Amino acid sequence: MPFSLHQGDALSVLVGLPDGCVDSVITDPPYNSGGRTAKERTTRSAKQKYTSADAQHALPDFTGEDMDGRSYGFWLTQIMTEAHRLTKSGGTALLFTDWRQLPITTDAIQAAGWLWRGVLAWHKPQARPQKGRFTQNCEFIVWASKGPIDGSRNPVYLPSMYSASQPSGAQRQHITQKPVEVMRELVKTSPEGGTILDFCAGSTGVAALLEGRDFIGVEKTEHYASIAAERLTETLGSTLTQDDMVLTA
Repeated sequence: MPFSLHQGDALSVLVGLPDGCVDSVITDPPYNSGGRTAKERTTRSAKQKYTSADAQHALPDFTGEDMDGRSYGFWLTQIMTEAHRLTKSGGTALLFTDWRQLPITTDAIQAAGWLWRGVLAWHKPQARPQKGRFTQNCEFIVWASKGPIDGSRNPVYLPSMYSASQPSGAQRQHITQKPVEVMRELVKTSPEGGTILDFCAGSTGVAALLEGRDFIGVEKTEHYASIAAERLTETLGSTLTQDDMVLTA
């Protein structure tokens, strides 16, 4: 199978995986940034933080959204240290974040042993304008590598700015779901036939399969693990060709 999906705590699952088993780590961890005070962080759910009151598409909450900045940085350092062990030399890491957690994310990824390479931007064209303010229509992607990068191993030329709207309606299955078209570009940091790890499994796995990469995913909640399994299975079925089939009598 070109993918494996684990339900459970990410750090516990990663500890059981072998050294150097992935080429890229691409993930969208919970930002823990939707509250200015401890009360806002701990009394509001992820749904209340990241969806408007008039949102018509009800989605279940997800866990891990009640840490303050220091705790989030400690957690992210731990898990990215483990992800560093799992990544081959020259492999890459890409982590989504927002402006509030951007400094903590760049600190944590370096503390975990990665070489910080820069910051990419994901532009969301349909973000709501704000009177008297700049529109908050960008999220960011911190990217790093495990040591030097050999460009000849994966000779791609990728932009540092992506523009796409978040899925909506029936296509939106997670509060913070990322567009597959953006993820398909990001997975190209892994060489063809390579393996991509996402310890907060989402659209990364779908994009990996569509682009001919293998995928290892981890999801903590049963609900979202089930959705991830359905999406991966459906994507795998759509990518199979006659050459992939074995006929039996």
